[in-house]
Amino acid sequence: MKKIVIYFYSCLGFLIISSASFAQENNTIDKEDNVALFLDEYSDTFQEKFFEALKQKSIENHDKTINLLLECKKIDKSNKVIDYELAKAYKETKQYDLAEIYAINAVNSEPENYWYLYTLVSILSSKRSGISTIKDFLPENNLIYNQNLALIYYNTNNYLASINVLNTIEKSKFTDNLNTKLKIGLKQAEENTNSFSFSTATNNRNNSSESHENATIETYKNRIIGLLRSKSYIQLDNLSKEALENYPAQPYFYYVRGVALNHKKKHREAIQVLEESLDYMLDDIKLSNKIYQELVDAYTAIYNTVKASIYKRKIKPGF
Repeated sequence: MKKIVIYFYSCLGFLIISSASFAQENNTIDKEDNVALFLDEYSDTFQEKFFEALKQKSIENHDKTINLLLECKKIDKSNKVIDYELAKAYKETKQYDLAEIYAINAVNSEPENYWYLYTLVSILSSKRSGISTIKDFLPENNLIYNQNLALIYYNTNNYLASINVLNTIEKSKFTDNLNTKLKIGLKQAEENTNSFSFSTATNNRNNSSESHENATIETYKNRIIGLLRSKSYIQLDNLSKEALENYPAQPYFYYVRGVALNHKKKHREAIQVLEESLDYMLDDIKLSNKIYQELVDAYTAIYNTVKASIYKRKIKPGF
């Protein structure tokens, strides 16, 4: 067997979020391309299948990707990189239960890896579930694991969940810094909620003849239009997230949240939200074009030219 170190995703090493590096998390959190995965002392057969799996992944042939990764898994059953890639591939095909299993395996094999845990949290979110449902299968006693979890919740605006995790961690520079950020986030969310509540009450009085559901959706849209015009992307992110919680089948709300996340340079989160919106699209070509363009921008920002090109070709001219 040949000893080989294979670098990809820009070759900068595994990302480990710790208290010592907390001050830099906003510069690294949106750069998964800086994560390096390495393989050491594997057969040519393993390498061939693994690289072919990555190739199929790049062209969105997810079924082929899964089959190739499973063949790699037969060669090395304990390989954490394969577990991680399988978790992402199964998530792409909406096989969330299988994705969850492999993500749990990856997290347990390397509890301090931020992206392994991030992938697990995103899978659970797609299932409308949470970490608490599988906590017995996770390394809850690992400090870095808990710091990463708190940070993931913070970066996805799930402030209360982040606070709950922080309350289980011994006080440190990390907890002090994150608590400060959480207080700011909660204050902004409260201000946005109060502003929206006033707008909702006013619109409901002016549109009492409309049904409650339609009035509420229109109220969200009217408020969103104002935030788009003023380029208030932090408020837009919070408001569109709230709208999605109440109306998860409205593709427009996914679109505007994707816009907000892109402007906040959270491109990977934007991609996840925007791609989920496509599940609810029917025949609104104009909105579809806008979603595709945001996906082009997001993938371009993370230097994934293959995916950017795929979505660019989907845009229909003349609409």
